[in-house]
Order: sequence, then C-alpha cells, then structure tokens
Amino acid sequence: MTREAGRHFLQIPGPTNVPGRILRAIERPTIDHRGPAFGALCKGLLADLRTVFQTAQPVIVFPASGTGAWEAALVNTLSPGDRVLMAETGHFATLWRRLAERLALEVDFLPGDWRRGVDPNAIEERLSEDSGGEIKAVCIVHNETSTGVASRVGDVRAAIDRAGHPALFMVDTISSLASIDYRHDDWGVDVTVAGSQKGLMLPPGLSFNAVSEKALKASEMAGLTRSYWAWDEMLATNAKGFFPYTPATNLLFGLREALDMLLDEGLERVFARHARHGEATRRAVAAWGLETLCQDPREHSNSLTAVLMPEGHDADAFRAQVLERFDMSLGNGLGKVQCRVFRIGHLGDFNDLMLAGTLSGVELGLGLAGVPHRTGGVQAALDHLAEAAAADRRNTKTEPIPA
Repeated sequence: MTREAGRHFLQIPGPTNVPGRILRAIERPTIDHRGPAFGALCKGLLADLRTVFQTAQPVIVFPASGTGAWEAALVNTLSPGDRVLMAETGHFATLWRRLAERLALEVDFLPGDWRRGVDPNAIEERLSEDSGGEIKAVCIVHNETSTGVASRVGDVRAAIDRAGHPALFMVDTISSLASIDYRHDDWGVDVTVAGSQKGLMLPPGLSFNAVSEKALKASEMAGLTRSYWAWDEMLATNAKGFFPYTPATNLLFGLREALDMLLDEGLERVFARHARHGEATRRAVAAWGLETLCQDPREHSNSLTAVLMPEGHDADAFRAQVLERFDMSLGNGLGKVQCRVFRIGHLGDFNDLMLAGTLSGVELGLGLAGVPHRTGGVQAALDHLAEAAAADRRNTKTEPIPA
C-alpha cells in the first residue's frame, strides 16, 4: 500500500481530533482506583466539570457512550408507563425516543422535518393540554448532530414555565457541550446528557449526567430498574473521590487534561471560536451556491454544518472521493437524509488554519466529483476569519510595556 503523506483530516462531527496533550495524559501508567491519588483526581474532576456544565449541581460520570447517559437520565427519574414528550429534530432525537420506548415509557413525539429545532410553542401547547400532569418529562436534543440544528433550550424552558407544567426537563448536549454556550442552571435543566468524544476532545468512553435537585428528588420515587446506572450509589461514592465500580482510569487522566485546556482558554473564548468557525463555514457554503440543511438562522449549529447536495448528486459518492483524494473524512447523512447531505465537523481542538484546510478539501472535492457549485467558498470563509481576527485585536486591550 502506498503511504499517504501528511495528517488525516478527521472532520466528522465526532469523535473529534484528540489533542496530543490528552493522548499523552491517557498514556500514563494506570493507578490504584481505590488509592489516595485517584481520590484527589476524581474530586478535582467532578468540581471542574460543574464549571463546564455551568451548574452548581452534581455531575455524574459513567464509563459509557452517550447512549448510556440517555438511559441513565431516564431510568433514574421515571417509572414504567410514564409519558414523556420528545421532539423529532433528527436522527439522534429519534434514537432517544426508541430507547425510551424500549424502557416501557409512553412517548409523545412531536413531528419535525429535520430542518428546524424544537418548536417552543408546540411544547407549550402540548403541556397546556396535559392538565392532569401525565407527562413526566420533556426530553430534547440541544444540538442535533445529524442535521446541524441547535434548538433554543432557553426558549423551551420558558415554554414549559408558561404552561406551568411540573415535567422534568432533560437535554442532550452530546455535540454541544464545551462547544456551544449551554447553561444547565440558568436554563432550569433537570438532567443534562453529555459524552466525552466531541467538545471535550477525548476518545469515546465517558458519558455524563448533570442533575438538578428536582431530578434527584424524582429519583427517590422512580420505578424503572437500574443498577449500573444508579445515581445514588455513584453520588455516595463520588463524595469520597471514588466510584462504586472500576472506572475508566486512563480516560479520566485525559479528562483532567481536557478540562485544564478548556478552562485555560476560557469558556467564553471557546464558544466564540466555535461561533467564528461555524459562521465561516456557512459563508463558504453560501458562496458555493449550496444550501445548509438548517433553515432557521437562529438555530445554526456552531459545532457542525450539514450541507445539502444538489438534486441528482450522491453525498456519499462525494465523500468517498474526498477521502480517497485528500485523506479527509466528512460526516455522512443519517436516517432520512442519508446520501442527501454531508456534514463538516468544526468542533473540539480546532483552529482557523485547520478550518481553512478542511474547506479547501471540500471545494476541491466538489470540483472533482462534478457537483454543480461556484468557486470562492474558501475565500469567503477566509474573509470572515480575517474580519473576526481584526475585530478581536480591536477589542483586546494591551497593557503598556514597562520602561
């Protein structure tokens, strides 16, 4: 096999590129997960995770994928036959619904076209009709990884409040946490679901539940069977810096490094960086004469962009050419939009030059694949990045150099 020079561009919306600092941390020798060094590590991690979730409430870590965190959120708070309200915003919202139904929950699934986020008015209307309080939870996906649509979580919270409904509020942030501004406490979320392999820059293998006092109270009466996912055992053991079973020790080393990186950069700058890259990518798509799947500008994702292919052109065939020619992986279409869209991931440990290279590969690939488009997308993105850099310099106060 002929060697490919240069690095592989992993531009799917997760797992994302794992920084060298985190890889080196994960390589450390495993330590005793019952010893004092581990206890100190765990206590520090759990404290700093609250900052990333923007909460004063507990954050629970499971050795699992994000799917495990979905299940943990449901089984700790609900009972068989409970009704939950969900919204069809894309492939992952649909998978969460299927998981809920397998747990013997009754799901009211608000239909959607996969091009818009959760409709707060539809949530309010459905909850207002539920005068008996049969709906026990509202479960939504903040950033739908399959569509590049980011729902307005604060507006959904306001809709629940206007309806005066007591339902728990659960939000999947698997592709938004540490990339897009998310506020567990300010937005009145009861359970936030997250995973390690996207904005947190880690390999897959860790999942998270941030839980409110209301959710913890609900867990005392919940009737769904749980053992591995039980919050009470986790929280009791976490208080001493440990886990009730063997944790993913080396991934926790990586998590420590990831949190240090995020907090050193500052969450506001992390969010601004992702917003800059999201806008630059959308300007490139518009300049190419193509269309983003997301139709509401208020809901554009800053983690990824899903691009619709022109009629008669297969997104997977285009992706295959880009991979073969430029050693770059783009995200495929999922579910209803399979072969109709490709997804550009621009989240995690990612900078302006990496984005420029990514968009260059896309523009070159469009030409090679014979996809109708205009040139100039890369330049439109570069122009935005230059404007953003100039604005950042103007807004940055410089201290005089001492004589």
